[in-house]
Amino acid sequence: MSLDVSPALLAQAAHGEVDEADFVETVRASLPYAYQVVAGLSSELAATDEEFVNDNTTPTDEERAQLLRALASNAIRGSLERHFDVTLAFVNCHRVGAFRPGAETSEAYREFTSLHNQIRNQSPELRSC
Repeated sequence: MSLDVSPALLAQAAHGEVDEADFVETVRASLPYAYQVVAGLSSELAATDEEFVNDNTTPTDEERAQLLRALASNAIRGSLERHFDVTLAFVNCHRVGAFRPGAETSEAYREFTSLHNQIRNQSPELRSC
C-alpha cells in the first residue's frame, strides 16, 4: 500500500467526501521524500522568475518508489499540485519539474515533457526504474 491511511480518512472516503488537507497530510506522512521534493520545488519556484524549476537528484530506490507512487497517481499528484499551487511534470523516474499553474501550453512545459527530452534523460543505470 502506498499510503498509510488513518481510520478517520477511511471513514471520510466511505462517506464519499475527503478533506483534501487531511489527504495531503497523509501523503506527507506516507511519502515524505516525494512530499519534500515537491515542497522544495514549490518554494524554489516562488523565489524565482524562471518558468520552472526541477530536481534531478538521483534518489535511492525507496525514494524513487515514493516519487513514482506520488506522481503516477492522479489523485495524489493533483492534490500536491493544488496544495503547492504548481503544475508538476515527471521524466525518467526521478526528474521532477514544477511549473506555474497553466504552464501546460508553454514552450518550456512542452519541451520538458517531450519525447526527445524523455529520450535524452535515459541512462543505462535507470533502465529498470
